[in-house]
Amino acid sequence: MNFSQAPADPRQNFVGISAVVLFHVIVVYALVSGLAKKVVDVVRAPIETKVIEEIKETPPPPEVVPPPPVLEAPPPPFIPPPEITVAAPPPVQPAIVATTPTPPPAPVPFTPEPPPVVAAAPAPPAPALVQLGVACPTRALPVLSARQEGVAGSVRARITIKGGKVSHVDILSSTPRGVFDGVVRAALMKYGCVDTGGVEQIATQTFDFKAE
Repeated sequence: MNFSQAPADPRQNFVGISAVVLFHVIVVYALVSGLAKKVVDVVRAPIETKVIEEIKETPPPPEVVPPPPVLEAPPPPFIPPPEITVAAPPPVQPAIVATTPTPPPAPVPFTPEPPPVVAAAPAPPAPALVQLGVACPTRALPVLSARQEGVAGSVRARITIKGGKVSHVDILSSTPRGVFDGVVRAALMKYGCVDTGGVEQIATQTFDFKAE
């Protein structure tokens, strides 16, 4: 017998090599085309977990217990009230009151009404003080006698003017006393003044006399 190994068929080696090369070619194509990525995504997909709840049985409704019956108390027996007889009081006799006659009222004394009070007439307004040169533009000079011409003196007089004339003359001061009063009064009464329609005015004037 020949126990030596028979030589291998070279065709079998070629088929094996071709198969390996073809497998590598498919793997490279799958990586390039994304097939491998899809396979990885499928492998990495999350695993869905579902929890199955236990079905609980519905409890039966509670038993309704009827309320106990209400027992009403019987009404109390009727007891009639006792009859009470009230005696009528004796009649009251009216009291006798002694009346005293009232005296008639005293007559009211008659008092006459006081006479009506008559209001006093208002006092006339005080005369207005004016300048003599404006109030009496026409004036006269005193006429001296022979005895008065050699005497020196002074007279201050106040005149009251009414209706364009001098109605009154008052001697306020005179030096020597009473020497020139008459001639001054006579001269002032001759003054011609402005008529103010009944309104009184007063003015003053001083006369100086020199000895010659």
